Amino acid sequence: MAETLRALSWDVDGRDWPNRRASRFVEAAGLRWHVQVMGQGPLLLLVHGTGASTHSWRDLAPLLAGHFQVVACDLPGHGFTTTPEPARLSMPGMAEALDRLLQQLGLAPEWAVGHSAGVAVLARMCLDGRLAPRLLVSLNGALLPLGGMRNPAFASFARVFATGNWLPRLFAQRAAADPAVVERMLAQTGSRLDAEGLALYRLLAANPAHSRAALAMMSMWDPRPLERDLPRLRVPLALLAGSEDRMILPGEAARVRTLVPGARVHLLRGLGHLAHEERPAEIAGLIQQLRAEVEAGFPS
Repeated sequence: MAETLRALSWDVDGRDWPNRRASRFVEAAGLRWHVQVMGQGPLLLLVHGTGASTHSWRDLAPLLAGHFQVVACDLPGHGFTTTPEPARLSMPGMAEALDRLLQQLGLAPEWAVGHSAGVAVLARMCLDGRLAPRLLVSLNGALLPLGGMRNPAFASFARVFATGNWLPRLFAQRAAADPAVVERMLAQTGSRLDAEGLALYRLLAANPAHSRAALAMMSMWDPRPLERDLPRLRVPLALLAGSEDRMILPGEAARVRTLVPGARVHLLRGLGHLAHEERPAEIAGLIQQLRAEVEAGFPS
């Protein structure tokens, strides 16, 4: 049996966590979830991407909380949510687990916003009848196979590394010893983060349990069924694409638009993959604009 990797401690690593007062812990789907709830109004769900956590919404969530009741969680294995067996870190596994969390909380989101792989989880939930928001907002969504992920051998190759502890432990040690490791990774997203954002990503990357969960999620990820099913997505979809995104190139949003009836693309000029962390006020304003358009009957 593999040695258990040290998970993040809420009392130690989370003592200065962004929006800590909004945090709670909830048991659902056999996991202990870290959840943040703030604001009043129609319910809006935020879902982060691979390797991130609720910290990703640290500035955007409070802005949205002036207009919505905002709910965000750390996905399984990420941040302060416990880790399931690797098979449940697949896209369908994540979708089912998040659905069970929402059932436990008694919540039915009217609006849903996801980032990167989080958009794929939300789209899978919508397609499977687990979620029916009035609008799905995709922030640089990873909705299509990218590069080597079109090849089934990619997942098998990644799984070799994700099933052991040595690689996440090595990466965590490097991230802890040299801040430049994480800074270089974030620079490759095309985004420029402030000191707080860099420090929070370094905290996560330096934790081997979090890093292993992110690797395992990538190893279990198969976006091909989602690509096949996207043409039957009937939830209105707004695709926000950063012009400087180096992870999900902005042209991917145009490809998704050809698959999803009625989907619309909004180009975020000058922003990278972590656009919502770079200019949260701009993203909050755009989400409010999209809400107003939906409530006015457009798109129909």
